[in-house]
Amino acid sequence: MIVIGTDPHKQSFTFALVVAGTGELRSSETVPATTDGFLRARAWADRHADALEGRDEVVWAIEDCRHVSGRLERFLLACGARVVRVPPRLMAGARRGGRQRGKSDEIDAVAVARAALREGVDTLPSASLDPDALDLRLLLDHHDDLVRGRTGDQSRLRWHLHELECPIEVPTGGLDRKVWLSKLQRWLSRPERRDEVRVRVARTLVARIAGDTRQVAALIREIHERVDDYRPELLGIVGCGPLTAAKIVGETAGAERFGTDAQFARMAGVAPIPVSSGRTDRFRLDRGGNRQLNLALHRIAVNQGRRHPPAQEFLARKQAEGKSRMEALRCLKRHLARTVLNTLKTQDRTLDTAPALT
Repeated sequence: MIVIGTDPHKQSFTFALVVAGTGELRSSETVPATTDGFLRARAWADRHADALEGRDEVVWAIEDCRHVSGRLERFLLACGARVVRVPPRLMAGARRGGRQRGKSDEIDAVAVARAALREGVDTLPSASLDPDALDLRLLLDHHDDLVRGRTGDQSRLRWHLHELECPIEVPTGGLDRKVWLSKLQRWLSRPERRDEVRVRVARTLVARIAGDTRQVAALIREIHERVDDYRPELLGIVGCGPLTAAKIVGETAGAERFGTDAQFARMAGVAPIPVSSGRTDRFRLDRGGNRQLNLALHRIAVNQGRRHPPAQEFLARKQAEGKSRMEALRCLKRHLARTVLNTLKTQDRTLDTAPALT
């Protein structure tokens, strides 16, 4: 096994590749805290793992610095890597017993790796995506990329139609529908203006939007089928559709790594942060955590607030206490974090205890 210790900072990450059994440091690397830097670190790790013939046994041990290390963790999970979190308190002993005196980013990275080996990587909180969950995350990321690209094309198309004085009044959201795209394509194909540059550009945008729309619809159907096979219990939560369920699965990366719903809520950024002092008891909004998971919980909360009577009663009660609508939704999201985690864990236990098929 190879353990890659990681010392995270706001501007840079330092990695140390340590061999299990001997604790020997084989290589270290410092990269900027950017996507390009993470790709460089991934290539560096693959290169050394291949040389050591340990590619299938690579574990990334990251010092648990909450939001500073969160972006790297999400990147590694999207790549299918195995990631464990090392509490900072475990590193003190590793540094004291280290072979090199002093303190530097490389020394800290080595201490993280050796602390993980000393504690046992199987005993530390582990974030991982099994093949089915990884496929869901990749499909959802591709869906989101297509939607973002389509939205940009739709904005550019509307400006071109405005300059061309198009008589067709396309309603809001109409550029997602085949009927309106077909009408625009017919109007733009008029013989008298077919060769104008702006008309050609607009026709290209219409064709591209139509193609992206077909791909998006196909992806939604596939994601729905996969979620229905992999985590159907999530679809039973009112307000949780297939795209939201897929985001929860991909961003949670294993419900078993959370001992309590409070830990899950903190990771999702839906647990309030205490800022009390003396006789003043006060809490403030947590703007950190995994914002994608926070978004998924927010979608469920908004949908339940519109059409789920128990949630509507809860929101009304909180607003009667003096909270704003948004503050009441935040309270609901905290309760939903417990519901989502319990749903994931319940299904995991059901799968673990299910009889084997013969």
